[in-house]
Amino acid sequence: MSKISQFTPMQEPALHPKRIAVIGYDGVQALDIVGPMEVFAMANFYLPLGVPPYEVVLASPAGGAVKSSSAGGLVFGETTALEQLPVDLDSIILAGGSETGLRQVIFGSALLDWLHSRKTVTRRMASVCTGAFILAAGGFLDGRRATTHWSSCALLKELRPQIEIEPDAIFVAAPPVYTSAGITAGIDLCLALVEADCGPQAALAVARQMVLFMRRPGGQSQFSTSLSIQTNATPKLRKLLNEIIEAPADDLSIPALASRAGMSERTFSRSFRKETGTTPAQFVETARLNRAKALLETSDWSLARIAERSGFKSLDTLHRAFLKHLGVTPGFYRARFGSDA
Repeated sequence: MSKISQFTPMQEPALHPKRIAVIGYDGVQALDIVGPMEVFAMANFYLPLGVPPYEVVLASPAGGAVKSSSAGGLVFGETTALEQLPVDLDSIILAGGSETGLRQVIFGSALLDWLHSRKTVTRRMASVCTGAFILAAGGFLDGRRATTHWSSCALLKELRPQIEIEPDAIFVAAPPVYTSAGITAGIDLCLALVEADCGPQAALAVARQMVLFMRRPGGQSQFSTSLSIQTNATPKLRKLLNEIIEAPADDLSIPALASRAGMSERTFSRSFRKETGTTPAQFVETARLNRAKALLETSDWSLARIAERSGFKSLDTLHRAFLKHLGVTPGFYRARFGSDA
């Protein structure tokens, strides 16, 4: 689960905006920049208390235009050079990007030296996705818990064994340094920063407006596992996996699935595990759990009806699945993430 217990809160209402620098570079992942900036912009919109809580600036090592890694060559216009940033930065957020972009910004710019010059005067430094490699290269994560995109956790640990990697975390708070998982997890992290700075009601307002979880359930393995399963499967099995996800309440027993796949039960079970790394029963349970979560978030149906429509045989089976995988009851999940939360 996301680590949120060690954020450094503002002790008093801000008398002036907290200055936040989001750092990009050629090859940056566009959403790593846009996501966090939108969170803080939305916080300013929903907190009209005279003085907006945040002043956000997009910066880069040399300033000027920055070309992202996005298809079509999306370019961010004029960015502020590091040397031109004000001294009183409250937070620095480092975006992730391509391997080429990261190598260039780590080894071919003055970014690391600049970060070290700011570490005693900046309240917090944070990274989005593979931006953690920048913090790691500067030694900022040594002896700390940290995370990055699920596909890069092993590499980060290999390059910097001094870091305690938490591969399943959406984000990790190890003050004064904060790291987040892949791409959209930077939005989760920034929502938590808003909550620490401005209170839970402010963060909830931002989350609702952006149609986001206030706190996303589970860890990033729920995404990496699902994606890798479907990517590694053959086209024939991938079609069946999609059918399971789309209709989890169907008969998804081994005999029924094997028949749909045109295999014997034994061959189907063996092939399924070989291609996906999991069993048919485990995949089906996950698909049903995800459908139940979606219904709890968006409908006012009774728990018994949700259990039926999700493919669980009974309300008791639904309860056991939630406790097993999420550690909470369906009722608690609805209270936290439902439309009336």
